[in-house]
Amino acid sequence: MHSERQVFIVDDDADVRDSLRALLESAKFNVADYGSARAFLAAAPLHGGCLIADIRMPDMDGLELQEELMTRGSGLPVIIVTGHGDVPLAVRAMKAGAVDFIEKPYDDELLLASVSRALAAGAVRQNFVMVDPAVMELVESLTPREREVLEHLIAGRPNKVVAYELGISPRTVEIHRAHLMEKMQVRSLPELVRIALGAGINPADGS
Repeated sequence: MHSERQVFIVDDDADVRDSLRALLESAKFNVADYGSARAFLAAAPLHGGCLIADIRMPDMDGLELQEELMTRGSGLPVIIVTGHGDVPLAVRAMKAGAVDFIEKPYDDELLLASVSRALAAGAVRQNFVMVDPAVMELVESLTPREREVLEHLIAGRPNKVVAYELGISPRTVEIHRAHLMEKMQVRSLPELVRIALGAGINPADGS
């Protein structure tokens, strides 16, 4: 078993596990899958490879699993997968050290790229978030107002709340949000959250 190609899957849905296994094995990864977080914790090593964990599982969910791994001193990079686009959960996952947060239905190429990034991060013993200098340039290109809107968005606030707190109209927030997505070259809010947190931007009000 070569840890640089080892991927662990934890998901209570057997069909999802089978689908992920087929995708990853087609890309020449070594795969081991588990139907629960506790089964994984009982059987898998805490170092070597990376973990793909569903966020919505009975008994112990993906975030609880991630936090348990941190408590145990695990160096295993974690990718959180969910069918529920929940920005506060994305922020919590990223703050706890997740290398990525991906929404279902996921894009195959996006997932494979995320796995490669996670394995690379683990191999060089980084803190699971690899910041490209080009990303920092994108962040620096934001206007002060765009940065304010971004800080509120990654805190999980809806457009109307952001508008109220910044004293602007919801329509203006929508425009800033569109500009942010374009400037940061992302297609989804979880991707924006990952990049923003990796670049050192914190949610508004320190949340």
